[in-house]
Amino acid sequence: MKLYAGNASPKKAVREKNLNFAVYNPKKSFMKTIRNIFMLMLMLSVAMSCSNTRTNNEDSPEDEGDISEIQAEPATEYLSEALVNISTGYGDITVKLYNETPLHRDNFLKLVKDGFYDGLLFHRVIDEFMIQGGDPESRDAPQGTSLGQGGPGYTITAEIKPGLIHRKGALAAARMGDHINPTKASSGSQFYLVQGKVYPLEELNGIEQRHRVVFSQKQKELYSTVGGTPQLDGEYTVFGEVTEGLNVIDAIAALPADPNNRPLKDVKMKMTIIRDLESE
Repeated sequence: MKLYAGNASPKKAVREKNLNFAVYNPKKSFMKTIRNIFMLMLMLSVAMSCSNTRTNNEDSPEDEGDISEIQAEPATEYLSEALVNISTGYGDITVKLYNETPLHRDNFLKLVKDGFYDGLLFHRVIDEFMIQGGDPESRDAPQGTSLGQGGPGYTITAEIKPGLIHRKGALAAARMGDHINPTKASSGSQFYLVQGKVYPLEELNGIEQRHRVVFSQKQKELYSTVGGTPQLDGEYTVFGEVTEGLNVIDAIAALPADPNNRPLKDVKMKMTIIRDLESE
């Protein structure tokens, strides 16, 4: 877009410029030449300044486009871990949220405070594996409805930590598969609670080879005594664990289910915060 001084049209501006040069005056010509040189230097200075401003803005983190994934911010130290109660018709489950996974922790707490999970279903249960919930489309969903694709409209950057494993009672985030989600970003709301099973050491050695993972001695001890789903380690973000109510997970996982692993009798949840975060 071209700009013209005042309200003058392009043609009028040209005519006025031509009139200025219609009569020759040596003194005026000399002064005008000096003035033109000064204006030229001023314009060059302004142009260089604008160029530098554009270059700096191109590198600015403010030009982020359409962000739909929750990303990391400066960490805050907390005195303790938050506790959340998950109430079901089969009993209550208490989970603690890891401070090592702040994005998932804070998002989960926000959804609980907003009442997001209240009335949703554990819509997918598999015995000796896990129970899954958190799909907003499961609220009052008739039997036979395909579930598992819903969410709050965003994902969360993966926070996969080697020391946070899929032992029995682990709280982890569901996600889309690697073929469309190579960064392993988590669902904004769907989660699962691990039931799993006990694995003999020989099986754990086989999982290490097949999945190219290495379990510590302590992790092998947990999987061979308490149980879990070691094949999921390194693939999904574990962001908490059950402190009370493992028997409730067992009860829900054992329920009769349809071919899509949805319990034939709906299992609704309601969540409340037992202990919120306390900063130092």
